[in-house]
Amino acid sequence: FFFLFSVCLPVGSEHVATATLPASFNDLLPHFLVEPDDEYIVKNKPVTLTCRSTPATQIYFKCNGEWVHQDDHLIERTVDPATGLPIMQVKIDISRQQVEKIFGLDDYWCQCVAWSTTGTQKSQKAYVRIAYLRKNFEEEPMGKEVSLNQEVLLRCHPPEGVPPAEVEWQRNEHVIDPVSEPNFLVTADRNLIIKQARLADTANYTCVAKNIVARRRSSPATVLVYVNGGWSTWTTWSACSAVCGRGWQRRSRSCTNPTPLNGGLACDGQNVQKSACTATCPAANGVEGVALYVGIVAVALCLTLILIVVVLVYRRKKEGLDADVADSSILTTGFQPMGIKPSKPENSHLLTIQPDLTTTTTSYQGTLRSRHDGTTHTGTAKFSMTNGPLLDPLPNGSHHTLHNGKMTSDPAEFMTRLSNQTYFKTLPRDVANTSYGTFNFLGGRLTIPNTGISLLIPPEAIPRGKIYEIYLTAQRKEDLRLPLVGCQTLLSPIVSCGPPGVVLTRPTILSMDHCSDACPENWAIRLKKQNYEGVWEDVLMMGEELISEPYYCQLEAETCRVFSEQLGRFSLVGESLNMSAAKRLRLVLFSDAYCSTLEYNIRVYCMDDTQDVFKEVMQMERQLGGRLIDEPHVLLFKDSYHNLRLSIHDMPQAHWRSKLLSGYQEIPFYHIWNGSQRFLHCTFTLERLNLSTCELTCQLCVWQVEGEGQSFGLDFNIAKVTLSGSALAGPSAFQIPYLIRQKICSSLDTPCPNGADWRLLAQRLKLDRHMSFFASKASPTSVILDLWEAQHFHSGNLNQLATVMADIGKQEAMIFLVSDGEC
Repeated sequence: FFFLFSVCLPVGSEHVATATLPASFNDLLPHFLVEPDDEYIVKNKPVTLTCRSTPATQIYFKCNGEWVHQDDHLIERTVDPATGLPIMQVKIDISRQQVEKIFGLDDYWCQCVAWSTTGTQKSQKAYVRIAYLRKNFEEEPMGKEVSLNQEVLLRCHPPEGVPPAEVEWQRNEHVIDPVSEPNFLVTADRNLIIKQARLADTANYTCVAKNIVARRRSSPATVLVYVNGGWSTWTTWSACSAVCGRGWQRRSRSCTNPTPLNGGLACDGQNVQKSACTATCPAANGVEGVALYVGIVAVALCLTLILIVVVLVYRRKKEGLDADVADSSILTTGFQPMGIKPSKPENSHLLTIQPDLTTTTTSYQGTLRSRHDGTTHTGTAKFSMTNGPLLDPLPNGSHHTLHNGKMTSDPAEFMTRLSNQTYFKTLPRDVANTSYGTFNFLGGRLTIPNTGISLLIPPEAIPRGKIYEIYLTAQRKEDLRLPLVGCQTLLSPIVSCGPPGVVLTRPTILSMDHCSDACPENWAIRLKKQNYEGVWEDVLMMGEELISEPYYCQLEAETCRVFSEQLGRFSLVGESLNMSAAKRLRLVLFSDAYCSTLEYNIRVYCMDDTQDVFKEVMQMERQLGGRLIDEPHVLLFKDSYHNLRLSIHDMPQAHWRSKLLSGYQEIPFYHIWNGSQRFLHCTFTLERLNLSTCELTCQLCVWQVEGEGQSFGLDFNIAKVTLSGSALAGPSAFQIPYLIRQKICSSLDTPCPNGADWRLLAQRLKLDRHMSFFASKASPTSVILDLWEAQHFHSGNLNQLATVMADIGKQEAMIFLVSDGEC
């Protein structure tokens, strides 16, 4: 028999369905045959959640803690033919608008609740999320040129999406299947590894990301597999060329084993070898033998006479040309040394060149010479300075040749010549950390790649009619050390720019990284400059700049901008005012690129957080065969006199053990604080228990004694994981076109009663802290634009500047004619 069962319901659920149960089943709790699953809303299409339970007298949904109205339920009742129990199924629809209402508070979820005569049961929570897939990849694969059989790693980090995107790799539009193509491996973090590059692997590789919403393709990365040439075996020696007496024999080889392909290197060496040989002469018999020898002697005498005549004619012609060779060379090139001896280095007009505006003087490369108007004067002399000549003239008989207005000059030869002078003995001879170029009144920019060091030479900084050959170099710390006392520490690279003594009509802007915590209340920061006697002098105290001095400085979070009307050798030195002062350290981890033994070393470098030091360490590790095994980490190192401790923890004991006797390693405080040791590091020696063990997971802990520390997780495969000077002269070195810049300066330099002048420009660009400095210049607007150029060379947004000009009310904003790219 059946009876009717009813219960009290929540408010708003008065019409929830009830059902009758057989009396024999009135002690059963409901159980779910179907529970709601997580769903994703694609575009604007609603999703349906389904719930089915038996035995159930009532069933309804609860979403985000609130009961769903019964009118929104779709109910279906059936009976299980096997047990006779009633089955209730309920469905509800969830729209995009419902999910968006609680966006930012929590994930949208729904839960099903079923009732029977005995009690209630709750289903699992089903989460409803709005699906999407961004357009831009967080990291796209980059093209590479690799040698045959080399391992190749192509990185891919797909766009952000919900649900997370799946990744597949394509080679020339065809999907790569690592199962059927064992030379390919897709790592857990979705990167593609080509284990041994073959010629057939030269192709375009594309990373494809997809989820239920969309499918995105990265830009194709071209992998070019090249083959370096190899010599074939030598052929056998040929027969001797002489029938009688001394002769020659030869053998050859070809660059076909293998033949160079796809830009591979050609074979190094000769493809032909010659060797002297002697053929046995037959005995001379009769009149024919005598005639043969007479003929040979006659031919030899004729050849000797001809050779003597040629030599005499050549010498006579050469003697006639020697007297004029210097003059003719000068007439061809238009350049000539000039002899003037200045009394002191400040007479910098001796370091300039009078330009011939009919040639492309902005690209001139070579020594600093005076230029004459078509004269053929041949007198030569050295440019002299207090401590010796800056640039010697070329030796007698040595001349450059001018091609299209550009004088050729080898960078290595330039640096060697410069470093031979007395004042420049400490300049590095390698060109990797040096950049130089030739500039005129249009100005330009020098950059040392991957160091954060650059020199901006604004338009009109070099007087019209002058041309300077200017260099920029980063000094290595062991080549030149600053005298530091007390709590002083080096906060920046030591940078040289010159030649010193040249006349500048406007300040240049030298940009370099610094490693202070940028809290001015903790530091007394000084700009130091080396004078001609080699003594370091304080030329500026940060925060106490005087506008009458030739130097001014802006300290940003990680960069220092030095305005200087004099070139020379500079550095930034800080003195801590309290124990809260901190330097930024960059922790970088390296290991050996290949490990074939049980012992494995991890080197942890603790260096100043500046790009130039990081570049040096990277160069040194490449020479040692090291590889970067983790992204660099930044740590604040306080002036607390406490040492830095490092330790490794949480290694899998079944596979690895440490060979260190102590639990940690310690670097003394002063070794880090004085900053004189570039390659300061400690080595952790680990041992794997089996050669087949390649995975290493551990924690690196770094902390200053009695201070806060940091912990970095390391997870890598020791067999697989692997992680350029330029000069721009003239308009190409600047974001703002020269003529537009002139119009802006003429418009804003004149004070306006309503303040719509250079002062408002400085405020809008957040540079109003330097108002007094700008006001002291003949063209304040020009100095503001110089600083903007120095800050935004790689990421400058002319739209931003145009918007600021429009807000000021100047029509010059219209001539930028720039538009935003597609997001």
